[in-house]
Amino acid sequence: MNIIPIVQTWLFLALALVAFGIQIWALIDCVRAKPVEFERAFKKTKGFWLGITAGSAAIGFICIPPPIGLGGPIFLQLIAVTASAIYLADVRPALKDARRGGNRNSGPYGPW
Repeated sequence: MNIIPIVQTWLFLALALVAFGIQIWALIDCVRAKPVEFERAFKKTKGFWLGITAGSAAIGFICIPPPIGLGGPIFLQLIAVTASAIYLADVRPALKDARRGGNRNSGPYGPW
């Protein structure tokens, strides 16, 4: 019995579930944000980011291996998790700053 394919299957399943968790996190955060916060942060509209994050979560679910999902191609999962990561790394911090009403160019002790 060859154990390598079994380990690869479980590893891919674990990585796909982690990627799907990131996508769901981005989607939930986007749903909770108010539309005016996107305008204050000078980002695209809430509808745009809601479509991106919902689409990436749908693709992420489809790409989970067959015991849970349908087992789509890996490159679609990579594209989808990259889109969600861009939201979490760029848009989410700007929205947090917009909620506080702060200036994006200010440091912890005031503007530099």
